[in-house]
Amino acid sequence: MKKKQTVEYIVKWLNNYCETNGMRGFVIGVSGGIDSALTSALCAMTNKPTLLVEMPIHQAPSHVSRAQQHIAFLKKRFENVTSLQVELTTSFDTLVQALPPSDNEYLYNLSLANTRARLRMTTLFYLAGTHRHLVAGTGNKIEDFGVGFFTKYGDGGVDLSPIADLTKTEVYSLAESLGIHDDILNAAPTDGLFGDDRSDEDQLGASYPELEWAMAYIDNGEKISKRERDVLDIYQKLNKQNQHKMQPIPVCIIPEDLRT
Repeated sequence: MKKKQTVEYIVKWLNNYCETNGMRGFVIGVSGGIDSALTSALCAMTNKPTLLVEMPIHQAPSHVSRAQQHIAFLKKRFENVTSLQVELTTSFDTLVQALPPSDNEYLYNLSLANTRARLRMTTLFYLAGTHRHLVAGTGNKIEDFGVGFFTKYGDGGVDLSPIADLTKTEVYSLAESLGIHDDILNAAPTDGLFGDDRSDEDQLGASYPELEWAMAYIDNGEKISKRERDVLDIYQKLNKQNQHKMQPIPVCIIPEDLRT
């Protein structure tokens, strides 16, 4: 990948989209992870107002410290960058108390994890609305179009997606070229939605490089290893079950003969 040219291309794309739509700048949720670090750096490079938002909900201290370190790094380099912390733990806990319980512990915990993401999305769009900003998404190609590893109307609810055509490997490559801190580059990818230390690989059952291989795989009759077969099965299963996230919302089209 031509890293310098790719960065310049994305920054120009962000600027063009923002200006075409008559908006002032960008708002990004910063988690302490690699995807939000790269996205926020690219938005900062547009020289347009860029608001970085921390939204802790029972957050692990390591995530908070990485996010704060990254925000300080960008604010030192770019005068157009500002930041805000919106503590959502109390709001989340209040919402949980108001919701009915579930007998299925797995579905209960998964639904609450997605609720965290949707509460953050609501916060970002409030801030975007009050600042005339665009909500910049942080999803990469594998997450958004491969295995659907995001929350519908949570981190998937954005105005534009500057890194969604980059694989996770490419995200790391561009982030390193922009000087993103080693603590972020070396941290195990995690969505941080469950309040524990589980990684993305723990949840998905395969690493991002493995999933990238599966996404690009073409069956040409060559023999593959057992692990490769297992990864293909994981990828194909996730891709199939998460199509509802990746496809447009289905619309029930009323036949013309019913309108007469």
